[in-house]
Amino acid sequence: MAVRDRQAATPAAAAPTATSGRVAPVLGWASMAATLLAAAGTIALDVATPEAARVVAESGPGWEIALPGLLLAVPGALLLHRARRNAVSWVVAGTGLFWALDGLASSWLTYAVQSDPALPGASAAFWFVSRLGAWLLLCLPLLLLLYPDGRLPSGRWRTVSYAGIACAALLPVLLLITPSAIAERRSGEPVPAIYRSLDLDPTSLPLPEGLLLPLLELAFPLGVLGVLLPVAVVVHRLREASGDDRRRMRWLLWAGAVDGLVMLTAVLFPASTLGYDLPLAVGLTGLAVTLGILRPRIVDIDRLLGGTLVYGGLAAGVVLLDLAVLAGVGALVGDRLGERDATLLTLLLVAALYVPLRSALWRIVRRWVLGEREDPYRVVSGLAERLERSDGTDEQLMAVAAAVAEAFRSPYVGVEVESAGGRHLVAEHGTRPSAVQSLPIAYRGEQVGRLLLPRDGVRAQLVTRDERLLADVVRQAAAAARASALAAQLQASREQLVTAREEERRRLRRDLHDGLGPSLGAVVLRIDTARNLARTRPDDADSVLRQARDDVAAALADVRRLVHDLRPPALDDLGLAGAVRQQAERLLAPGVAVTVEAGPGTVGLPAAVEVAAYRIASEALANVARHARAGAVRVCLACDGGRLVVTVADDGVGIEPAAPAGVGLVSLRERAAELGGRCSVTCPPEGGTVVRAELPVGGGVLG
Repeated sequence: MAVRDRQAATPAAAAPTATSGRVAPVLGWASMAATLLAAAGTIALDVATPEAARVVAESGPGWEIALPGLLLAVPGALLLHRARRNAVSWVVAGTGLFWALDGLASSWLTYAVQSDPALPGASAAFWFVSRLGAWLLLCLPLLLLLYPDGRLPSGRWRTVSYAGIACAALLPVLLLITPSAIAERRSGEPVPAIYRSLDLDPTSLPLPEGLLLPLLELAFPLGVLGVLLPVAVVVHRLREASGDDRRRMRWLLWAGAVDGLVMLTAVLFPASTLGYDLPLAVGLTGLAVTLGILRPRIVDIDRLLGGTLVYGGLAAGVVLLDLAVLAGVGALVGDRLGERDATLLTLLLVAALYVPLRSALWRIVRRWVLGEREDPYRVVSGLAERLERSDGTDEQLMAVAAAVAEAFRSPYVGVEVESAGGRHLVAEHGTRPSAVQSLPIAYRGEQVGRLLLPRDGVRAQLVTRDERLLADVVRQAAAAARASALAAQLQASREQLVTAREEERRRLRRDLHDGLGPSLGAVVLRIDTARNLARTRPDDADSVLRQARDDVAAALADVRRLVHDLRPPALDDLGLAGAVRQQAERLLAPGVAVTVEAGPGTVGLPAAVEVAAYRIASEALANVARHARAGAVRVCLACDGGRLVVTVADDGVGIEPAAPAGVGLVSLRERAAELGGRCSVTCPPEGGTVVRAELPVGGGVLG
């Protein structure tokens, strides 16, 4: 399983053979070593070469050329070690070595031409730098076309890929075969005189100038096309990719975004002596490609890409605005004052007028792009104000969704909460995308709903500060969702109370009308009959009176039953503890030892609390009698901190963990919940079952 997972994480075509498995890593580390050695040799030659020699040779230090290769050395070795069957690994490692050798050749050429005659290898170095080095232009198209699985795309896109390779390779091929004289006339830059003694055309072909010059003119725009076609292939692959392949393609997009920002920085702030823009771009690309192939899940690339685009774009916009302001003020005052006075006045005007507005402009632009998240207090207070103005549950949820959407400039926000009866309430702001991310909405450790946001897109990316703000908003959403759920539960409870009250009234009416009423009516008729028979037929009258007495006794039993249903008489006659003791003796078998303990404060309780405690204890004792097979039962009644605690513990067989809750256990919890209390049924390790109910004595809801 571990092997399959590792192969799935690395897009290799197939499992390597034993020979390639041993050779490829060795080649990878060897290429890294060769690259490092070439870079070290380049630095040594640069140190040994006087600056005057570089001026004569019109050449810069070779380590600047070798630096991109140095930055690709480790990524190339890692790729060859972990993804040796992937052609991208060879492209990265080969590009790094090629760049290092190009820098070494440049340094050796500058060093070798100091001698007269030039040192051996100078002609080869000149040819490598001026002709073969152009093949570096082919590395980027190859990388774009082969990434991430090392294979060209199929179908018509393979034809596009071949066309891109041909366009990119035309210029390097022409430079190999074009005589130096024709190349000089094309570029307009003659070869420095110090190179004239070298063999400048070892691979040139004696082709007519009329053929080569038009081809060179055509090769440069085709070279641009040789990059644009691979970019189109990348876009196609990104649209078709899914899963880890999509993450890998987004790593390449991130590299392109960062490279664009690096190049923009180089344009805005040209380097005075050293150019770090190209090495930095190459190094970041190598890092992105390596992570994309080997560890695409190491970070959330969607969030990284979105943050790079948003904050990089904002930063670039601010810099451009700064330069525009400086240039504009300088143009206004530069013609009237000297250069020094104009510079000072420009700085003063910018500091006095523009700098105070700059932070405000930054906030406005950032708010336009990312929403109100720049001002957390405004977001939270705005949500609180919306919730205060919202009346119903649906309006509150819509207020939460709208507030989050405006705060984070999100095209879609959904709020889902659970309501009474197991139903789900959903409030949505905007059109729901195909892919969403879910954030739990919790209240006091209990999940009460979900917050839904788009998973993809620039505005879906959150930095740490945004996540903290969203957590604050979610807390308010949780309170609103909880309040909505409680309001729904309260309404449901009200409806249940009204229904239960009317049902109880109907039952009482039915019992009184159909039972007690006819019985009392029959008694009246019998008494009248007995009065009529008393003088003439006393024996018959006495018989009728006996029947009337039996009817009155039956009616009295019905009255007692109705009274007992309303409130057990034992509570008034014996108190709560005595009534529970009487109920235990009635329900349990004679051999079961019963202990009823009542602490101080259990006398004079509210009627509702007494009835609920009695009913809960009776139901628990009935469950013991039916299921527990217990030898001893202990009932404890105690007042603790404004609540009555009813505990019924037995030493029976307990309850199986997988057993579903029956009607009796559910009724225990419902009776406690009716008064704002709670009830739990547990089976301790030592055996038996413990029913514990907590009922608030002074009203309210237990926390």
